Amino acid sequence: MMKKNLFGYLIYCMIDYDFDSEDKELKQVGLELMFLTPEKCASDDGITAVELSKVLNISLDVVKKKLKILYDHNIVRAIGINPKLWKFDEYSFQRMDEDDPVYQLLCSFDDVDFDRYFQY
Repeated sequence: MMKKNLFGYLIYCMIDYDFDSEDKELKQVGLELMFLTPEKCASDDGITAVELSKVLNISLDVVKKKLKILYDHNIVRAIGINPKLWKFDEYSFQRMDEDDPVYQLLCSFDDVDFDRYFQY
C-alpha cells in the first residue's frame, strides 16, 4: 500500500504544472492567505481548508490542491493535524526567486479587487 502511495506522489511531482496560463483559483487562494486577517478566520493560527473553501466559494478538493502547490513552494505553512491550519509565510515569500511562476502570479495585481481584502 505504501509503495502505491509513494509512486502516486512521485507521479504527481513529475507532472509539469503549467503556471503560464494564469491559474485564477491558485491566485485566489494565495491572495486570500496573503491578506488574511485574524478577524476572517476562527483561529489566530490560520485558516482551515474548509473555511477557505467557503470564503472563496471554491470546492474543497480544488482548495486543497492549490494549498499543496503553495506549500510545495514554501509560500504557506501547515500548522497542526486535525484541523490543519494554513498560514501565509511572509518571510519565505519575500525571499522567493522573482522568476518563480507562482511568485509572479501572486505579484500580478492587475485584476485584483483590493476592496475584497481591505476595508477603508
